[in-house]
Amino acid sequence: MVHIGNNIARLRSFRRIPQKDMASRLGLSQQEYSRIEKKDEIDEDLLGKIASVLDFPIEAVKNIESSTTIQTVYQQNGNSGNGFYIHSNDKIIEMYERLLDEKDSVIETQKNIIELYKKQQTF
Repeated sequence: MVHIGNNIARLRSFRRIPQKDMASRLGLSQQEYSRIEKKDEIDEDLLGKIASVLDFPIEAVKNIESSTTIQTVYQQNGNSGNGFYIHSNDKIIEMYERLLDEKDSVIETQKNIIELYKKQQTF
């Protein structure tokens, strides 16, 4: 079972927002806010407010798991934005392996180009 309070604490830390600031933005005392981060379940309305302050969709707050890596993307396809991706560690490993394969392919292509250039220089 997902612990919503832990998810909120993790996303708050990711955004580097102190508990005191979160509490202030939500109109709560720090103690009240601290209790929220200890709860398994949170009222949907309050969760919506918290998600808004954290700038994450409610579904992300509900469904993030401890084995998930969060990455913020500030520019996508040449357009500025403040999107985010949530990756499981398996997806990150898969992406890393794909990037390594692509790197090897680029290196091989560059070696072939160098060899062709050397052959042209000998004529």
